[in-house]
Amino acid sequence: MTKEPTISRRGAIGGLSAAGALTLAGWPTPAAASSAREALITVMGTSDLHGHCLNWDYYKNTTYSDANGDHIGIAKAAALVKEIRAERGHNNTLLFDSGDTIQGAPLATYYSVVEPITDTGETHPMARAMNALDYDAITLGNHEFNYGIDHLDTWISQMRAPALAANAVHHGTDDPAYKPYALKRMKVDCTNRPGTQPLTIGVLGLTNPGSAIWDRHHVHGRLEFRDLIESARHWVPIMRARGADIVIVSAHAGDSGTSSYQGDIPVENASAMVAEQVPGIDAILFGHAHREVPERFVTNTETGEQVLMTMPSFWGRRLSVMDLALRREHGRWKVISKNALTLNANTVEEDPQIAALVADQHATTVAYVNQVVATSARELRAAEACWTDTAIVDFVHKVQIDTVTAALTGTPEADLPVVSIAAPFSRSAVFPAGDLSIRDIAALYIYDNTLLGSVLTGAGLRAYLEHSARYYKQVPATGTVDPADLTNADNTPDYNCDQFAGVDYELDVSRPAGQRVTSLTLNGTPVADDQRFVVAVNNYRQSGGGAFPHITDAPVVYNAQREIRQALIDHATAVGVIDPTDFHEVNWRLVRQGAPIFT
Repeated sequence: MTKEPTISRRGAIGGLSAAGALTLAGWPTPAAASSAREALITVMGTSDLHGHCLNWDYYKNTTYSDANGDHIGIAKAAALVKEIRAERGHNNTLLFDSGDTIQGAPLATYYSVVEPITDTGETHPMARAMNALDYDAITLGNHEFNYGIDHLDTWISQMRAPALAANAVHHGTDDPAYKPYALKRMKVDCTNRPGTQPLTIGVLGLTNPGSAIWDRHHVHGRLEFRDLIESARHWVPIMRARGADIVIVSAHAGDSGTSSYQGDIPVENASAMVAEQVPGIDAILFGHAHREVPERFVTNTETGEQVLMTMPSFWGRRLSVMDLALRREHGRWKVISKNALTLNANTVEEDPQIAALVADQHATTVAYVNQVVATSARELRAAEACWTDTAIVDFVHKVQIDTVTAALTGTPEADLPVVSIAAPFSRSAVFPAGDLSIRDIAALYIYDNTLLGSVLTGAGLRAYLEHSARYYKQVPATGTVDPADLTNADNTPDYNCDQFAGVDYELDVSRPAGQRVTSLTLNGTPVADDQRFVVAVNNYRQSGGGAFPHITDAPVVYNAQREIRQALIDHATAVGVIDPTDFHEVNWRLVRQGAPIFT
């Protein structure tokens, strides 16, 4: 296997057009291809778009920007796609997506929750955009299951591209619940002869097995999620037998070989394992991990062949581009070299066709999220919420405790103390003093979680807190502590920094992980191991996300499918004024030998 000349994959893209980036990277144009190469196929890929159609920040009500100068949205990616098609020729290009498409941005939330497409019959904005861009196939990500199977089926029915998930089967059977693969029969322009030649590209879609945990309440008893490696090993030979000259895998799974959960669920981030263990795969477009991997080669252990892999970051920041140089041998096409890079969406303007298609839905969403629903008595910020007890997170606790407490009235658990569990999802969240809009609340609670009430013992609470406290790095017993050197131990994300309200506790971060809960009390009395509590917790955590102990097996006593974000909005609307003196109470601290670190 030979490789085309390469330069730094990120260095190739700054300020260049898509075509210019390919030229600078040393990739041959079809006209300049050598006689050894009879065709040049370009495979483009997006992933983890998460409902971002336009380069717009709905939480800040302005054009999106970040510290890296990135732009987002499928309209940006579309401009890159069209440049590549013009450069390479439409006959010789393909476009795939590897999942997490319909959940994330408020635009997607609006048409999934506020005015769901299952009720209105309106075409989802991501279906509008992707259909206009003429995707050849899409893979289902785990977030596709967030709104239930009926919602997903409606979206799939609106898509012209086949929706793939080979490892999702109907419960209790081996029958695929969705199309496992697609065969794209093409007439490609050849580089050493006039006219076109037939070529069949097969794309296998693999979704994430974690959906069995994260969306258990939607999929349990209806779907099962099989191992990615076993599924690919089954389907790739079938695709080859049915005429696939080239096999591409589109997988909603990272390449680390690790999982964020425990138990007998198949590996979460198994893309590189598929490349290594399953023969017959030429390239893999992968996602889920929200990283940029311009180009990676993995050696298949059975054949010795190099499998090309690429991941295009997330939200449309990048477009993955793979070039596959082909030659016919013994009547079949064979890949003789391959390369990949990622192109930066900030080098192009938004595609006007895509922008126009979703303009009305975008305007509707903007109007919705800018509705003023309450007044904030003073500014509340989440900037320090990962290491101090803040009023803005206590607002979430207040609503969760009130909702579950009210629902328990008249039940056997009505007399149990209610403890709320919540995490600081966004350090940039702010409730401004004065008018409080839906977008301010949505910026605080960015996920489409629902609220549950489950029963835990005091021992369970303590074990849960110890697990959460692994988020902090161990610090010396004396000296100054810089928060930047304290948080995100072992790359633990902020959304796994769960905090409690309803009990008082201290975490001694000078101690090793697993030995940090030095105080856990209720109304001044130490919590007993056998004491029972109802915990208000989100569905992601209760279903196993983050592998927190005891919560997945905890008896559920409340599950009204109440969306937490909407509960926050409704509470703010009802009370009119968000005043932290009504709910903020410092009930937890980070300490060293009993002395608070931050005051």
